[in-house]
Amino acid sequence: QVQLVESGGGLVQSGGSLRLSCAASGSIFSIYHMGWYRQAPGKQRELVASITIDGSTNYLDSVKGRFTISRDNAKNTVYLQMNSLKPEDTAVYYCNADVTILATMAYEEYWGQGTQVTVSS
Repeated sequence: QVQLVESGGGLVQSGGSLRLSCAASGSIFSIYHMGWYRQAPGKQRELVASITIDGSTNYLDSVKGRFTISRDNAKNTVYLQMNSLKPEDTAVYYCNADVTILATMAYEEYWGQGTQVTVSS
């Protein structure tokens, strides 16, 4: 199977920066799509940013110009650099990956355990 392990969350003041990392490990043939979602209390989970294996990116409108998603395909790792953070960015951030499994060549979706990001005003 595949595991996604996130790191980099924490508490930061408004205007500050954080960098999230998510490393995938296990029986991986390839990972076409990796992304970051977030869920604030009482709200639905939303896509923050995503990136394909060839580097095509997509961002939530409210984070454009402030967040940057990147990936290291050799390490099966995706990053989210978050700058100019705002209190409304406070949420649990989840890593997501669409994985082709090495043993079966099946296409499966995986989620990380989530990491808390809190931005104080």
